[in-house]
Amino acid sequence: MLELNSDQKLKLLFDYVGKIADESRLDNLLMLMADLGRELIVADRCTLWLYDRGNNQLWTKVAHGIPEIRIPADTGIVGHVLNTQEEYFTNDPYGDQNFNCEVDKETGYITKSLLALPLFDNEGNIFGAYQAVNKMSSSGEFTKEDFGTLKMVASYSEKSLTNAILNEEIEKTQKEIIFLMAEIGESRSKETGNHVKRVAEVSALLAGLYGMGQDEIELIKMASPMHDIGKVAIPDSILLKPGKLTDEEFEHMKEHTSIGYRLLKNSDRIIIKTSSIIAHEHHEKWNGRGYPLGLKGEEIHPYGRITAIADVFDALASERVYKPAWPYDKVRSLFEEEKGHHFDPVMTQLFLDNFQDFVDILENNKD
Repeated sequence: MLELNSDQKLKLLFDYVGKIADESRLDNLLMLMADLGRELIVADRCTLWLYDRGNNQLWTKVAHGIPEIRIPADTGIVGHVLNTQEEYFTNDPYGDQNFNCEVDKETGYITKSLLALPLFDNEGNIFGAYQAVNKMSSSGEFTKEDFGTLKMVASYSEKSLTNAILNEEIEKTQKEIIFLMAEIGESRSKETGNHVKRVAEVSALLAGLYGMGQDEIELIKMASPMHDIGKVAIPDSILLKPGKLTDEEFEHMKEHTSIGYRLLKNSDRIIIKTSSIIAHEHHEKWNGRGYPLGLKGEEIHPYGRITAIADVFDALASERVYKPAWPYDKVRSLFEEEKGHHFDPVMTQLFLDNFQDFVDILENNKD
């Protein structure tokens, strides 16, 4: 394989710089950087290693040809780069005392040449390493020019990468807070945290079967646990009543949908806004006889229609303070009867066609 000339490198950079600048998702950005590095310096593989300080590990889930790998932070040449914060390359890795051959043993790969350089955040703290493996030119050896090229890519990309890592941490924190809030809300009605986890998993599976993209699937998975957050304002005398509610009590109970909506609707965060829609509409019915708005058919947001199925499914198949768990065949029969009445007929058929997969979610997340 021939080295790229200056014009080819320049064209390649133009192809990638806009993509890197516009990308906010960590996985996608890591792959862009890996692809660009590999093509620019004509390497067989390029890997972005990130430093997990809490576990003192280096990890990668974006590396050409291999699955996620985690190694101790002081292992191998990338560990050496992390600890010394200096660039490093070798064209004789098996003769290099800093090389760790365990990864090759695990993957069956043979490393013949390797270079790595540290990655720094905006404050100058090291957060990982950029590694290239096996030069594919006729010489088979990395050069100082390769270092300069890869360093240029790293320098340009570090800010985008740092921001992507921060965004992922923010999203992770939001998800944890949402689940915590949902679990606190459910605990008032004597439900366990597993209820919201089951609703999340069922909603995500149904969203995927309905044809939603991965971003929307993740969004509904994170937002659906907040469906009953409005119950925090319902008195215990109603919420915990073991018997049937009176008409007056039931009218009061129904207010949890509007309360949840009001609690969440003013947030600018898409996860919270989605939660507000679900809280408001998960008790609407396809035939227009639900509450609080009496919406009908596709007037109900798809997120509300999906969570309605997930919530009722778990409510029926799980033991509650006011009833024992229903057997699965009885649950299935109810959904067959309510298809096109209570529930979206298309979504319900998808649910019924894949019923055992949904049962497995409940079985794997029992209280």
